[in-house]
Amino acid sequence: MNQRVHQNDNDEVRPEYDFSHGVRGKHYEAYHAGTNVVLLDPDVAKAFTNSESVNQALRLLLQLARTNIPLDTPSHKPVKPTNRTQRRAGKAKPVRTARG
Repeated sequence: MNQRVHQNDNDEVRPEYDFSHGVRGKHYEAYHAGTNVVLLDPDVAKAFTNSESVNQALRLLLQLARTNIPLDTPSHKPVKPTNRTQRRAGKAKPVRTARG
């Protein structure tokens, strides 16, 4: 870190800095409450362009998690085929012969 004091440094505010419309303590509450900055991978950032869309997706994920339905384990009951599937599986296809 450069700790040398420059000859032209002084305690005056530069003229290009304009604090006339500044508000003291504007972000104090948010800073004091803490922040949670998360960096998204580029492919995810394309799908979620703002914080509102990310929050909406995460809230939906939380709702799904609260249903207590494990998504990665198979159910105990096997899935029954529909009637159409049963009919198709039970019948043999007719054999066609070539004419000629």
